[in-house]
This record gives sequence, C-alpha cells and structure tokens, in this order.
Amino acid sequence: MHEQPPRDAAPPPSLRLTARQAIAAVTDTAIELTPGTAGTPPAQLPPPDGPLGWHGYDTARQRARDRTGEDESVVTALATLGGAEAVVLAFEFGFLGGSLGERTGDRLEAAYAKARERRLPLVSLIATGGSRMQEGMRALSQLQRVARQSALNRAAGLPQIAVVRDPTTGGGWATLGAGADVILALPKAQVGFAGSRVRPPDADPHAYSAEGQFAAGQVDAVVPAGALRTTLRRWLRLLNTADPPPTAPPRPAPVPFALGTTHLPETGWDAVGRARDAGRPRAEAYLQAYFDDWEEISGDRCGGRDPGMRCGFGHRDGRTIAFAAQCGTATRPAGFRTATRLIRLADRFGIPVLTLVDTPGAANDAEAERAGAGAAIAETFAALAAAHVPVTSLLIGEGGSGGALALAAPNHLWATPDSYFSVIAPEMAAAILKRGPDDIHHTADQLHIRPQDLLELGIIRNITEPEPAGEG
Repeated sequence: MHEQPPRDAAPPPSLRLTARQAIAAVTDTAIELTPGTAGTPPAQLPPPDGPLGWHGYDTARQRARDRTGEDESVVTALATLGGAEAVVLAFEFGFLGGSLGERTGDRLEAAYAKARERRLPLVSLIATGGSRMQEGMRALSQLQRVARQSALNRAAGLPQIAVVRDPTTGGGWATLGAGADVILALPKAQVGFAGSRVRPPDADPHAYSAEGQFAAGQVDAVVPAGALRTTLRRWLRLLNTADPPPTAPPRPAPVPFALGTTHLPETGWDAVGRARDAGRPRAEAYLQAYFDDWEEISGDRCGGRDPGMRCGFGHRDGRTIAFAAQCGTATRPAGFRTATRLIRLADRFGIPVLTLVDTPGAANDAEAERAGAGAAIAETFAALAAAHVPVTSLLIGEGGSGGALALAAPNHLWATPDSYFSVIAPEMAAAILKRGPDDIHHTADQLHIRPQDLLELGIIRNITEPEPAGEG
C-alpha cells in the first residue's frame, strides 16, 4: 500500500543528486558523522598518491574535492525520518565515481558501528561505480570490511535498507546494495555487478537496470523518486528496532476472521468447489481486512519472483506482523524462496508471522524442477520449523499437498469454511487408483478434506468465523 507524500516533503531525489542532497531529500534532520564523531579516530593522512603511489592520484582527489566540496566519496549522518532515527549513508558519485577506497571503508565501518551502538537501522543511498583502481587490492579489500560490518548488524537484529540510485555497480552493489534486507531502486537506475564499460558488448541493457533487477527478483521495489521519502518512513516504522531484543517471543499474530461463506460443506467435493470458486475471497481481501497498511518484499534474490506469493510486513493494532500469502496459483520455487526469506527476516527482527495458505500445489512443470522446486520447498519447511517467533497460519482456499503444507505452521493452522486440505487433488487420486470420473466425488469424501474433517483429524486448531457485527 502506498500513501501520498506529505505536502511539506523535501523536493524528490533525482538519480544524480549529490550525497547531501540525497540525504536531505529523504530525512527530516541529519547530523553528519565525521571521523571524529562517528566513533573512530580521525583518519591518518594517506601516503602521497595513495598506497600504490599511483601517479596523479592526489591531483585527481583534489579535483574531486574542488568539484564536490567533499573529501571522500561517502557522507554519513545520524538522521530522523518521520520520527524514526536511523544511520544514513550516501555516496557522492561526483567524487571519483563514488568509488570505494580505504578512507571510504573507514567511514562505512564507523557508520555500521554507530548503528549498532544506538540500535538503529542503517539506510544506504548508493551511487557508486565500484572499487577505486588507484588503490588496487587495498580498495577491493574494503568489500570484506563492509561485509563483516553488515554481518555484525545482521546478528544484532538491526535492519539494513538500501536505495540504489544511478549507477549502483561493482562492489557497492554486491555488498551494501544486494546485501541489504530490503532493496529499493529508483526508476531507470543502472544496477548490476558489471558496469557499463566492462560488461559484454552484446549484453541486454535491461538486465542491468532497476526494472530488470526487479523482474529477476533481486530488488524488492522500484520506487518513484517522489514516493521514496514516504516509503522509507513506512519501512522504518515497520522495522523499528530501537528497543533491546525481547527476552521472550512476541505475541502470536491474531487469526484473521473468515471473509467468505459461513456454513460448512456437506461433501468433500463441495469443499473443493468452494475453494476453487473464482468469487471467494483471496489473499488481497484478507490483507486489506487485516492490516492498516503494509509494505512488500519481492523476489528470491536468486533470479526469480512469483506474483502468486505476496510477502511483507504490515501494521495491525499498532504493531508489526510479517506475512507470507499464497494467492491461489501454483507456487513456484521463487515463491517458496521468497517466503523463506520473509520468515527468516521476521525471525531475526523478532516479528510474529502470519501465513495465508491457498494453492492447488507446488508448480510441477519442467521449468520449476530446473529451478529447484524440491530444495525451495524444503527450505520453507525448515524456516518454519526453526522459527523462534510464533507463526500463525490460516487456510483460506485450496490446500494442495506439500506445496500448501510448506506454509502451514505445525500445530498452529486454522481454516476457513470455504477451504480444504488434501494429500492430493481428488482427481489425481482417482486417476492413480484407476477410478473413473464418476468416482471423483467419492474419492474426495474418502480423503476427508473438509474443514470439519481436518478439525476431527487434529490437522487444524479450529474453523474461523466471520468478524462479529459492529467490530469491524
């Protein structure tokens, strides 16, 4: 869901704003973290022309300083966004292409440390061409420093949100960008590990764009510049980590009320017909009724996304609840991997999870097998089994075999009156048993797939009812 940006918002950030302009465009207040205030001593003066003695390097840096007013390619600040505090860092592309050198690494390391010290999320506004050639391997090794700091913040349960501007390539993409928990991209930004001058000459430029990376499941959302400020505010509100980690698990997500029919099916085939009815409520209706607002993640970070799996974080009654919702289609490997990613993020942040189960089953075409359907489903089972936060699951439609069970929390599954759960679709069961079409209805009864059958078998905790009148 998206709200209109406030009328008094700062001018929207363009793709090529300076670092300070980018910070100002998304924050309410910002106090720069200089080397002395960011928790580390001031950097030592570098040797002439850098660690490699690269002739002309000092001159190039001086030109960059004169042109940008900055003395390095990154600016860091302690900022507020819509009332939420965060450590914000922004790359200055005008300073040697926003490249990473040793002093850049010093500033980035200090920013991550400040976020841990104050238990704050870290927001990266990235525009970089990669590592600085004039510093050679000393520059490239800064990526290891960044990765280490990112891992420490991840272990501390602190969110990392990246905004990829134009361009975001090389090591900056492969660490700060692609390594973040939530990745937002500005439209038409160049995004990819390979920069424009080093990629194959016949490469498809779409693959290196924000839109291409979104389609490939590498970016969570392409956000118009004018909506970025509001979107960041909402994400920070959803992933608030100002308090110390709780000593006990959070309260479970409440079970949603049933939105469809209220009476139970008479036969197994009646249950199948209701669940397959195109007019019954789907995931969108349940999300709308359950949450005040929400933001979604998208993609499995492995090259795929499944529109039939919606995952994200939403507000309900003043607290954040994560969700993974099947939308009634056959779930693809990318969908399972995205759900797994969501569950593990929620577990790290201490946020309870709601899953909505609704699929005829896992996709079983050749493409799905090549994409690792079995491994993807196994990882979702494992994520649910290992979660320390409570997971609440509601069967809202079709429960097709293992593809549905993978999203059903063990011993914490409820069902709506217009749903069913089966080890196999009745038609397929009849075919395997070499029964004719006239026997499908009888087979459905034998499988005991109605909500009341599932309750009697101990598969579900209860059958949900509609919201009482006057409580909406």
